[in-house]
Amino acid sequence: MNEDKKKAVNLLKTARGQVDGIVRMIEEDRYCVDISKQILSAMALLKKANNRILEQHIRHCVKDAIEEGKGEEKIDEVIDILDVYLK
Repeated sequence: MNEDKKKAVNLLKTARGQVDGIVRMIEEDRYCVDISKQILSAMALLKKANNRILEQHIRHCVKDAIEEGKGEEKIDEVIDILDVYLK
């Protein structure tokens, strides 16, 4: 596993810990705004991890496919992901 994937895994593990904390906050009937802030924080970590994974995909899988003359499918995949991501 390369360094960028390790960083993505660490971000995901941190987000998982935050989600566990959010669940506890809800179970403990904590203040809604505090819960919402923690949810936004977890979402930011997930976005950051997703960006790292997509960057790796573009730099390696898409680049290799283009060099092999088979890039259209990989490009379409990235466009589909970005379409969902940007909504």
